[in-house]
Amino acid sequence: MSDFLHDNDFERFRNLIYDESGIHFSTTNRSILESRLKERLKRSGLDSIDDYFQLIRRNEEELKILLDSVTTNLTRFFRNTAHFQTFEHFVIPDLLEYKRARGDRKLRIWSAGCSTGEEPYTIAMILREILPADFSFEIVASDISLKSVMIGKEGYYSDNRMNGVPPGYLAKYFTRMEGGYQVSDEIKQHIRFDYHNLKNDSGLRNLDIVFCRNVLIYFDEAAQKAVVNRFWDTLAGYAYLYIGHSESLFGMGTSFEFVKTDWACVYRKKV
Repeated sequence: MSDFLHDNDFERFRNLIYDESGIHFSTTNRSILESRLKERLKRSGLDSIDDYFQLIRRNEEELKILLDSVTTNLTRFFRNTAHFQTFEHFVIPDLLEYKRARGDRKLRIWSAGCSTGEEPYTIAMILREILPADFSFEIVASDISLKSVMIGKEGYYSDNRMNGVPPGYLAKYFTRMEGGYQVSDEIKQHIRFDYHNLKNDSGLRNLDIVFCRNVLIYFDEAAQKAVVNRFWDTLAGYAYLYIGHSESLFGMGTSFEFVKTDWACVYRKKV
């Protein structure tokens, strides 16, 4: 047992974080929560862990900061190439055929858990390359980390964050800046960044694709199912869901159809 975070303290912080976000801390990753709490306690100038617990109960902004600090914002451009190959060669052609037959010429996409924005920018660059001239698109990019959302909205990335961006894309969609690159307005115009907690309904509807990769792993089974059911509600009658390659909907009893392509696996809503 830690001298800093006693078992009863761990339980009440873990329960509060779960209730507010769906993020589940097991005993094996207790040390991560403890280190984040130590940092917040120091920055808040408080003397005890109980004082900090009372603070986040009454101060919504401090609660958001804590939730931000316990998430892992690991991402990069074109992360998991197979997913984007599936996107380019299977998902988009399939959706274009479906939507064209119904006179709909707009793709609506949500990057849920977008971290610092590399994922939605990757999606936007691919679509600028492959979409026919008579189609348009819009992307909503959201995360529980307000700090990450602001980085994404700014669209500036240091040199060491640019690994994986094809040279052609780099030349076409970025401007060289001191120490890094700035995403072009041509790409930024398609994306709206927003703070969102997946515990809540986003209010989005009739989406064609939801990307939520490597986020469900932070939730327990009940929270995972609740989030996936909300994704179902946000999607149009024929649409796609991307989750992380190590994540699965198996055993959840959802109505999503498992689709195996030549590149990667995705889930499809078909009603």
